[in-house]
Amino acid sequence: MNTHLDISKYIELRHEIHKHPELKYEETNTAQLVAKILKDLGYVVSEGLGKTGVVGLLDTQRPGPCIAFRSDMDALPIHEQNCIPYKSTIDGKMHACGHDGHTASLLCAAEALMQRKDQYKGKIKLIFQPAEEGGAGAKAMIDDGVLESPKVDMIFGFHNRPGFEQGYIFAKPGSAMGGDTSIEIIITGKGGHAAMPHLACDPIVVAAQFINHVQAAVARQLSPLRSGVVTVSSIQAGSRKGINVIPDACTLTISLRSDSLNTRNLLVAATENALKSACISGACDYAFNVLLDIPALVNDPKATDIAINAFKKNFDHGKVEKIDYMPTMGAEDFSFYLEEVCGCYFFIGNGLDSAYLHNPHYDFNDSIISVAKDCYLSLADSLLS
Repeated sequence: MNTHLDISKYIELRHEIHKHPELKYEETNTAQLVAKILKDLGYVVSEGLGKTGVVGLLDTQRPGPCIAFRSDMDALPIHEQNCIPYKSTIDGKMHACGHDGHTASLLCAAEALMQRKDQYKGKIKLIFQPAEEGGAGAKAMIDDGVLESPKVDMIFGFHNRPGFEQGYIFAKPGSAMGGDTSIEIIITGKGGHAAMPHLACDPIVVAAQFINHVQAAVARQLSPLRSGVVTVSSIQAGSRKGINVIPDACTLTISLRSDSLNTRNLLVAATENALKSACISGACDYAFNVLLDIPALVNDPKATDIAINAFKKNFDHGKVEKIDYMPTMGAEDFSFYLEEVCGCYFFIGNGLDSAYLHNPHYDFNDSIISVAKDCYLSLADSLLS
């Protein structure tokens, strides 16, 4: 598209962010860097939303809608195993999901949007969000008023997708990513001697029964036309030093994925029912605690059509597609914005050979910074021209 940008400086910026990863709600240096760039470009900048979030506002001073574009900034507690010049300098932390690339892409778009502001009517709000990785940073920013003053009319964002052709752009109306409900379960029984189980109430046996029974929640209670997953991700009980001891308690964690609120509610209820049944049979008590609840990401069909049509004006039609299947059950807290505002979360292929997300060998594909920039410009041109 017709802009005068040096893309290489945003690639270098991405590498700089990659070298200095910060975990959820710790993105202080990244936020300061983002805020400085936005101020230098001429944006009105707000800092500290959702603790470490940054917002840049472009007001054309002409009446029109307010649209928002969102990026995430946080890294993951993963030790990087890539051999690259810009490898993470912090042991045990890396940008293994591409948020460094998302941030650089939106900053690149910020410069291009400012260059084209005379072509627009309305306002553009650029949201740089903390704590997407299990911290519900989107909700924190919403609670701090990120969608107000001015009120956002429509919101868009993107995620890179390993395993898809580099630069391929796609979006799905309706349910597009899974919800994530994280549950902690504590089964409390009665400890005892391993040789005298009849004098104890064994929480490990109850946990084993529960783990087997809960799999039927998806297989036999959820419609095969819906999507859901119940994964027991950890179980902790007893001690290797006490091989002859039946413990008092057993703790499990559950990762529950769902394609809608109805699916989420069904699977949560089915999970607790399976637990209750196992505990009754084993004479144990339980605690059932929801630790995190990210809703399924549901794109507005109208906003999705707007995005796809806007992209097709500036990209080869073979590079843009509206799909009819969920590309992942992975969660994304952009869903919180979509519960408040009409919008669409789309995807850009990171390359067929890219390591998958949350992998110590993953790296964001620098080539799609320009693609993402042009996607944002296409949306602004379509909605504000």
